[in-house]
Amino acid sequence: PKNTQLFPSKQTRRPPPPLFPWPGIVESSGHPPGNPHGGLGSCPAALDPPVHAAKMKFGAIYEEYLRAEQHKYLAKCSHVEYKRLKKVLKKCRVGRSFQEEGTNGNKQQQGNTESSDVCECNSCALCDQMFFTELNKEASEIAGCFSSRVQRLLHLHVPSGLQRYIWRVRQCFTDDQQLMAQEGRMLLNYVTMNAIAIRKILKKYDKIHGSVSGRDFKSKMQTEHIELLQSPWLIELGAFHLNCNDSDADEPVGFFKNEFFKNFSCDLTGAQPILTMAISDAMKYEYSLTCPICLDTLFNPYALSCGHLFCKACACSAASVYIFQGVKSAPPEAKCPVCRAVGVFSRAVHMTELDLLLKTRDKDYWRQRLREERTEMVKQSKEYWDSQAMLSMGI
Repeated sequence: PKNTQLFPSKQTRRPPPPLFPWPGIVESSGHPPGNPHGGLGSCPAALDPPVHAAKMKFGAIYEEYLRAEQHKYLAKCSHVEYKRLKKVLKKCRVGRSFQEEGTNGNKQQQGNTESSDVCECNSCALCDQMFFTELNKEASEIAGCFSSRVQRLLHLHVPSGLQRYIWRVRQCFTDDQQLMAQEGRMLLNYVTMNAIAIRKILKKYDKIHGSVSGRDFKSKMQTEHIELLQSPWLIELGAFHLNCNDSDADEPVGFFKNEFFKNFSCDLTGAQPILTMAISDAMKYEYSLTCPICLDTLFNPYALSCGHLFCKACACSAASVYIFQGVKSAPPEAKCPVCRAVGVFSRAVHMTELDLLLKTRDKDYWRQRLREERTEMVKQSKEYWDSQAMLSMGI
């Protein structure tokens, strides 16, 4: 058989992608963030490819990932149809070449009749319908699949009530810690690969059309809370990765062998506590662990459905509810203190893994905040029952 070369041996580096907002992410280059509230910033401007990616295009890497990981471990999870979306954009590129090469209307008409499925680059109605509709559906399914799988994994790691005792009895006969750590890493590979695929295909769309529709679609994803790297479940999964504290979790697993997803790290000693996710040596994202209300390290953190993190006491205060009532008891018209989004308290997520991480990393601070919160809860409870007693007596 012929010895054909599957991938080119030499590849020129593509220009860096443009900056765009990523809620909940702080720039790792040291520049000031784009928004002073809630640790909002921008994606790194230059994303150098990993070592193995210098010899392979991302499309080939992504297809290899699907064959090695997706069908084996995440068969029921959706993924970005990167190859099919590239074919849609290829039609647009062919249509643009017809328009540029055509010197008169006859040549353009002849080119359109030869290929009826070529996209009209002036309007791109066919491309927009096929491209953005499909990509929005895939992003929604990926976000839903990722959140459900992470919830199930974290529910097993931090059980409550009767399940806690069942889990302890189970640990006497079998140790699932390593399996849980491997599943967590597979989920991290899953979300990072699909996030990179979405970013690259949107960048390619803007490059071919000379538009900003791809950048606008990113903003739409953030508004609809389907942005993968904005999900609070990603922060929870990173905290879970650190809480496992298993040396086997850092060993090569699956196709990547720690190439794309490197590790999570947490730094609480600096002026701004951050949680860092390293996808590669040159591609890092920093998540701020500072509450935008009290401007202190998060304690008993909750993530609203918009993606912003707050202390439980701060979130309850912003929603005008008592701490013992809980964040989800906020009225429907309550707004996020940062982005002013409405209806984000009812779907708030208790960040149990992140709270456990902060508790183990800084025990003195955690105990101090616990005493302060309990004191405030007792004070609020007394005020609440005093007001109820006065109402019952008609005072």
